[in-house]
Amino acid sequence: MFDRLLTPVLQEELAFSPAVALLGPRQVGKTTLALSVARQQPHVYLDLESERDRHKLAQAELYLQSHLDKLVILDEVHRAPGLFPLLRGLIDQARRDGRAEGRYLLLGSASLDVLKQSGETLAGRIAYLELSALNVLEIGAKQQDALWLRGGFPSSVQAPTDSRSLHWRENFIRTYLERDIPQFGPRIAAETLRRFWTMLAHHQGGMLNVAQLARNLGVDAKTASSYIDLLCDLLLVRRLQPWHTNIGKRLVKSPKVYVRDSGLLHALLGIETREQLLSHMVVGASWEGCCIENLLSCAPQGVTAYFYRTSGGAEIDLLLAWPGGDLWAVEFKRSLSPRLERGFHSACEDLKPARKWVVYPGDESYPLAADVQAISLSGLCGVLRGQNNMER
Repeated sequence: MFDRLLTPVLQEELAFSPAVALLGPRQVGKTTLALSVARQQPHVYLDLESERDRHKLAQAELYLQSHLDKLVILDEVHRAPGLFPLLRGLIDQARRDGRAEGRYLLLGSASLDVLKQSGETLAGRIAYLELSALNVLEIGAKQQDALWLRGGFPSSVQAPTDSRSLHWRENFIRTYLERDIPQFGPRIAAETLRRFWTMLAHHQGGMLNVAQLARNLGVDAKTASSYIDLLCDLLLVRRLQPWHTNIGKRLVKSPKVYVRDSGLLHALLGIETREQLLSHMVVGASWEGCCIENLLSCAPQGVTAYFYRTSGGAEIDLLLAWPGGDLWAVEFKRSLSPRLERGFHSACEDLKPARKWVVYPGDESYPLAADVQAISLSGLCGVLRGQNNMER
């Protein structure tokens, strides 16, 4: 089992919040993490996809009242939306009795339903955390290439061969399209959504052009936009928003779009081996997306991610905005001898970032320019993790 960086954060939230929603895609490790944390205290676990466990909640109020002295873990909580008003009443009752913290841990495979349902009824009573796929600090820097090729889902990265890993990811995609997505409401043909998801994979790291995607898929722009929203809500796709500031420049205003897990990206494109990846035209965008997901999973809460681009060619791949107002500029290069381009320098002149980094595949950290540091992915993740610990 992997030591997840989110463990102390989850423990802290449970110590202060009556309810915590732990969100993340299926198979990312939410249940394993929840049970690991719960092992330290009395708890009950209910899988709401299990008919037997759902039957226990036939008289939900009576059942939950009989476990007020325990942490109650509700897995796939979107399957029982009627529980949220009841949880609010039980939390308020516990508050009046002076034992409000750490009552409920809600696990959800998507942000849309959990946020919508809990936001309406548990305002001020719930904290939200997202468990991302495994990152390079959790799996170890020596496994970075495997993490990049196979992605961060534990079953994929631990598969005995690249072939078995790809097979697992192909089944994961099929199950999501045919079984999981219909549970969240939308009635979309699995083949249609797979084509759309694959289009996004071919366009990895590109500017989002909904009209073009709609034309290619043969649907209207509103429908294509709803597909993007769905995949983002399911935490499978990321829209990286552009940085907007009044600096007198013409800024790009469309977001960039990424398939979040590099392993799923490669499965959608039929890439099985490292050799196939390195010779594929997506290699640079794949590395960039993998780095972004790793860095954001290590960044402290409150850090917001953007990119920066002007019509004049100034560009920063990733801009990290810190709560205090500082900006960190991050560029991604696949070369072991990275070189900075003029667009990066121009963008830094515009924004005056406090720190400037170039993430490359090597192991060493060294100055690339007077105020620019070349650094490994695990190295910058470690820097962010150190900042995270300082915040805590």
